[in-house]
Amino acid sequence: SYVAKPTPKHKKSFLFLGRKDAIKNGHPSVLTIQRGGARTNRKKSLRNIDKIPGMDLDEYPPAMFSEGGAGASVRLINRHDNRGAGSAIGNQLRRYPNGTKVKITFID
Repeated sequence: SYVAKPTPKHKKSFLFLGRKDAIKNGHPSVLTIQRGGARTNRKKSLRNIDKIPGMDLDEYPPAMFSEGGAGASVRLINRHDNRGAGSAIGNQLRRYPNGTKVKITFID
């Protein structure tokens, strides 16, 4: 399992704020790393959602997991929060191969 410790600058990311809501609405809590599908998953999850300059659309499950893509929960958040949180998770999971199952848990 993977434990993410959010920093104050990333606490607004959907992974921190919206994960519980997404899981309550049927999204999985255990995710499977599948980096090769991230671009396609992101396109599918963000299709037909309006963008706002200076903001990002953040999705759960994240695009780097096979469970991401069409039907993902999506929220509009601060661009820096989204990219910082995504970078932190990507860096921490870099050593794990595709197919690895992870459960993202947050500690304060």
